[in-house]
Amino acid sequence: MTCPRSVASLRYTDVPQFMSQIMSTAIVGPWRRPKNTSADEKGGIHDNDTAQDLGFQGGTIAGSIHMEQFPPLLVAHFGDAWWSQGGMSLYFKAATIDHEPVCCKLEAHGANTVRIWMENKAGTVVMAGSASLGKDTDSEVSQRINAIRPPSDLRMMAEVTVDAPSPKCPVRIPQESVDERLAVITEPMNCYSDDTLYGGNVAPIAPFVHAFREVEPHIIPIRGPYVGLFGAIEVQYLNGPVIAEHDYLAQGHVVALSDSPKTEIIWYTATLSDPTSGEAIARMTKMDRLLKEASPLWTDA
Repeated sequence: MTCPRSVASLRYTDVPQFMSQIMSTAIVGPWRRPKNTSADEKGGIHDNDTAQDLGFQGGTIAGSIHMEQFPPLLVAHFGDAWWSQGGMSLYFKAATIDHEPVCCKLEAHGANTVRIWMENKAGTVVMAGSASLGKDTDSEVSQRINAIRPPSDLRMMAEVTVDAPSPKCPVRIPQESVDERLAVITEPMNCYSDDTLYGGNVAPIAPFVHAFREVEPHIIPIRGPYVGLFGAIEVQYLNGPVIAEHDYLAQGHVVALSDSPKTEIIWYTATLSDPTSGEAIARMTKMDRLLKEASPLWTDA
């Protein structure tokens, strides 16, 4: 893809008018330097020592943190309705480290879908995929799930069962989690701190993604110690947005299992719903990679 024109010097409020003139041309967000806020989690992929032992340059930044750079462009393109019915679907291609410069880019592909991606200063694509207003049956994650091949050998995830549902798990995103993100977030937006816009503070993508993970202990039994990293994430608002200090129920199931020469791979989906009405509020589909090199089930075999 080419990105011949930059809007880094524009305010995001200027983008809709600008885009109406260049609907077939990519727009480019500003360069940002996200912080690796999980660097102190020893033994995981975000920890410098662990990551370097596994061949990475340093502790990696979670893909959900990078996803927080896209909403300003998506709201500029689709309008505020993106918070209620919008989605984005990204496959993570390259790891980044603490404060490494990255920028996000968007290219229109029809009235309700766009291509989105992120690059570093070297032009390496960090993540790429699609975003939409409303359901996108041909999203990046949907395409990749449809192309999955069956696993040849699973050891860490030998006890995982596809399609077995989790219980309904109570979930509440604390305002403290939102405040922690706002202290370091690359793209602050008014709705994260103004509770009058949507009846509460909208949760940024990183704590929003974390809320769905309450289902993981119920559907992903993992044998032995492991090191994992996000491989892809799709988030879809169904009747959003997702609000801090609001009670939800999370329920999910494993969609598919696969593997590669270096990893065991799991895909699962989960939905947040209102505990009173039962209305579905948002959905996430996530792919995780578990590194074989970090598991004694592989290295001691």
